[in-house]
Amino acid sequence: MDGNDIGKCPVMHGASLQSTFGGRTNQDWWPNALRVEVLHQHGAPTNPMDPSFDYREAVKALDYDAVKADLHALMTDSQPWWPADWGHYGGLMIRMAWHAAGTYRMQDGRGGGASGDQRFAPLNSWPDNASLDKARRLLWPIKKKYGNALSWADLMLLAGNIAYDSMGLKTFGFGFGRADTWAPGIDINWGEENEWLAPSENRYEDLDDPSTMANPLAAVHMGLIYVNPEGVNGNPDPARTALHVRETFARMAMNDEETAALTAGGHTVGKAHGNGDAGALGAEPEGAGIEAQGMGWTNPAQTDSASSLVTSGIEGAWTTEPTKFDMGYFKLLFGYDWELTKSPAGAHQWQPVDIKEEDMPVDAGDGVTRRMPMMTDADMAMKVDPAYRAICEKFMADEAYFRDTFARAWFKLTHRDMGPRANYIGPDVPAEDLIWQDPVPAGNTGYDVDAVKARIADSGISHADLIATAWDSARTFRGSDKRGGANGARIRLAPQRTWEANEPERLDAVLAALEPIAADTGASVADVIVLGGNVAVAAAAKAAGFDVDVPFTPGRGDATDEMTDAESFDVLEPHADGFRNFAKSDLAISPEEMLLDRAQLLGLTSQEMTVLLGGLRVLGANHGGSEHGVFTDRVGQLTQDFFVNLTDMSYSWHPASDDSYEIRDRASGAVKWTAARADLVFGSNSILRSYAEVYAQDDNAEKFVTDFVAAWTKVMNADRFDLL
Repeated sequence: MDGNDIGKCPVMHGASLQSTFGGRTNQDWWPNALRVEVLHQHGAPTNPMDPSFDYREAVKALDYDAVKADLHALMTDSQPWWPADWGHYGGLMIRMAWHAAGTYRMQDGRGGGASGDQRFAPLNSWPDNASLDKARRLLWPIKKKYGNALSWADLMLLAGNIAYDSMGLKTFGFGFGRADTWAPGIDINWGEENEWLAPSENRYEDLDDPSTMANPLAAVHMGLIYVNPEGVNGNPDPARTALHVRETFARMAMNDEETAALTAGGHTVGKAHGNGDAGALGAEPEGAGIEAQGMGWTNPAQTDSASSLVTSGIEGAWTTEPTKFDMGYFKLLFGYDWELTKSPAGAHQWQPVDIKEEDMPVDAGDGVTRRMPMMTDADMAMKVDPAYRAICEKFMADEAYFRDTFARAWFKLTHRDMGPRANYIGPDVPAEDLIWQDPVPAGNTGYDVDAVKARIADSGISHADLIATAWDSARTFRGSDKRGGANGARIRLAPQRTWEANEPERLDAVLAALEPIAADTGASVADVIVLGGNVAVAAAAKAAGFDVDVPFTPGRGDATDEMTDAESFDVLEPHADGFRNFAKSDLAISPEEMLLDRAQLLGLTSQEMTVLLGGLRVLGANHGGSEHGVFTDRVGQLTQDFFVNLTDMSYSWHPASDDSYEIRDRASGAVKWTAARADLVFGSNSILRSYAEVYAQDDNAEKFVTDFVAAWTKVMNADRFDLL
């Protein structure tokens, strides 16, 4: 992994935001300030639901059959204010669901459809999402009817599933359980461009090498979901486009076969809309006048005919019968030669040469007039690229195989960010465990926990090593797509066992001692690793004068190599972990920003991030035994010392190198401690300092221990979806 892979902060920062009431905001004045607010973006102040409301419980009472019946009825209930193509909204609903789910990217697990973010800016106003506001308004009566028991996030993706079902595809299944957020996410870096559809060069070191796209980005332009349908930077060249399609879909967790299936299956139905001047459309929803009521892209030439709709500028259907899921896409793409042309709106697209009239689709409005079908540059890539072509030929030879492959790829697309099957709810959840769901077998709960703790205490493993191993196992969790975490004990499998951040030699020694304990007691290795950390934390608290119970619930399982898609876990490798004062030297961004990113992915609040870091420092859990930030003479005791000494004005702070600092006694000038940026940010950032001061107070020694144990337990249990 080169510098490009870790050179961009996954958390959006430095953006200029205008105050609601005018004037400059703090972020305007200090654009490089750490955006601690990302840790509180979806808290209670934004949530209109009662504190006791649990969506996962509410959706279990949903009348699933009634919802699906209502969606089936909606598909053919054309409305004059947004007429359905050929009287069927299937294509529109599929595009909405696709674009909700399709923002997912593997590198940081952010994006995707699991929170209903398409309702908010910037996604609701991206150029690639033009007119999807209409799809959501069409769904509103159904959302209104079922209320709290059906989230927007579930409804939007279910609508895509039902659309396919209504057009003849047997879908693979569906899982409910996506809870809505209530404000736009500010934790996602969609890119640094200041304009929609800015040239792709802004995202690549070398545009001819798609792998050089800056991480964690996956789309080729600001405001697009995948690739430019007209070609790279709008210049048609299917062979070149194929390379960008491959990289973009790979970053969204799809292999070549899944990519070809999704392209073909997605374009088997529906049409693109460019039968008019796309430049004449009104402003996007966020830029439209208040009278538009959140609707955008007003078309002054629109009538009650679907033929008048304008969205992307590309015009036409891909198949002869666009309301049927069939093999028509392959029949036209591979049955004809294609030539480059332009749509009525001036967009580059491809049309067949000498097409038979019976192979032309009828007009989406009058249902009679034959219209020219089209293909985008990305479609032509399926024909031109040798690997994609071979896959398509395999599909053409076996329709059942194509249908199954597409159904599975669509299911993956719409569920990739939901995590393991334990998070899926409803009657249509497939029984099959899929490797991309990171399956973990159920663990034993009947063993003697106290006996395991006693064995760990007598093992001779240092408390620091027990804590570091438990932390390293659990810290991989990403709330963004619910991957990683301690359950499964994948820290003992490839690739995690050899990650630099996990200190492989130390890890091997710890596992060599813990694995026999698991084998002898019937506990899983995953449980023993977490219990080891708990034993060490409790002992450290006792050494500081506090008897605490570190909560533990048995039942974690141990994954195997066969259950693990090792390659997909590469993206979870930590290149920085401020909690253990680890950072690779080639980071292009600050350690404190990476600390914030990890805390956000772990689902921590600012207070939890603060207490955990201060506690891990005094416990001696730094990577490689580094002494940076260990502001205590009582290493191994769970004390307030990190915060007490950080805020003690008898010391002064001085740069020692680009990434380290010296803490000196003001009176003598002697160096007392050393620190890294991830330590000193808790004294320099005004918000974080306010938390540090709480934990430095004389009356909060017990609170510090209690809060540390609670935050520690939260991290250890972050992936215990079986406890939900």
